[in-house]
Amino acid sequence: PCDVNSTFLPPGTPAPPIEPKTPTDWTPFCDHIKFETTEFLYKHNQMSTKDINILLSLWGATVVKHGDNPPFADHKDLYDTIDSFVLGDNKLQSFKVQYTGERPSTNPPPWMDATYDVWFRDPHLSACNILGNPSVAHELNL
Repeated sequence: PCDVNSTFLPPGTPAPPIEPKTPTDWTPFCDHIKFETTEFLYKHNQMSTKDINILLSLWGATVVKHGDNPPFADHKDLYDTIDSFVLGDNKLQSFKVQYTGERPSTNPPPWMDATYDVWFRDPHLSACNILGNPSVAHELNL
C-alpha cells in the first residue's frame, strides 16, 4: 500500500484509512443525478452502448429547450467518468489476447484472427481497497 503522497509503505504495513467524503461529494461525478444515472445504466440495467447513446440523445433533446444538457454526452463520456474513479492506487491495466487453437483450413471466422484488448484492475488490490473503505466496512457481514 501507499500513503497519501503515493510513497510505498513497508511490507506488512496496513494502508492508511481513507478519508471520509462529505455527503455532497459525488467525485468523480458532478452531482447525485450523474451518480444515480451511472449506477442505473451500468450496474442495474447493464444497458448496451447503443441504447445508452439513444437514451442520452433523447434526454438531451428534452432538456435543451431549458438550456441544459443530459448528465452525459454519450456512452464514452459515461465510461470515461467511471474509469476516472480511483479508490486507492489501482490503475487500469490491459493485455491483448488472440485465439491460438485449431483453425479450419479454409475461411476461418474473423474472430480467430482478431486481437482483443482486455482491461482490468488488480482484483486483489480492489478487494483490499473495498475492505479498507470505511463506508462499506459496516455493510459487510463476514
